[in-house]
Amino acid sequence: MAKTTDVRPVVKLKSTAGTGYTYVTRKNRRNDPDRLVLRKFDPRVRRHVDFREER
Repeated sequence: MAKTTDVRPVVKLKSTAGTGYTYVTRKNRRNDPDRLVLRKFDPRVRRHVDFREER
């Protein structure tokens, strides 16, 4: 059985709009060794904003 916890850890993405809204996702450490930044929808401000990985 493959170890998915080493290659694909669970990360929290926190909104940069300051609302405190978070998403939870997995990322591939080999392809994305740096902190992940995704543009997703924040329902508290009702628009798309950058979500940054927090550790």
